[in-house]
Amino acid sequence: MTISIAQARTIISTALATGHAAGMKPLSVVVVDTGGHTIAFEREDGAAPGRYALAHGKANGCIMLGLPGSAIQARADSQAYFMQAMNGLYGGDFVPVKGGVLVRDGSGTVLGAVGVTGDTSDNDALAACAGVEAAGLVAQS
Repeated sequence: MTISIAQARTIISTALATGHAAGMKPLSVVVVDTGGHTIAFEREDGAAPGRYALAHGKANGCIMLGLPGSAIQARADSQAYFMQAMNGLYGGDFVPVKGGVLVRDGSGTVLGAVGVTGDTSDNDALAACAGVEAAGLVAQS
């Protein structure tokens, strides 16, 4: 099972709406499957063009390590050498900060991940979680 395109669109639209409601800077949101492949992506007007790589790196890191962004960031804070190795291993497609969220179904199975970038990492994670929950899925940030 994976995240459907309809669920991905709900995740993105809700994450963006959450950002607007909270007065966040322009966001970019990517939804990936369990292989780190993009299902859907959207970059708001005013968001820098390089935001896709950042959003994907957050989501991809979650998938590749099976950890939420908060756990990856904590590990980066305590073991920078490990994060450097992971970034090299995954060809630079690994951003070890909050804003990457694992997406699970109701039984706990990982279906994919979401990466949000554009505001603070905490706000990015908040928007991602709102999107995942709106799609009827479980967010692990």
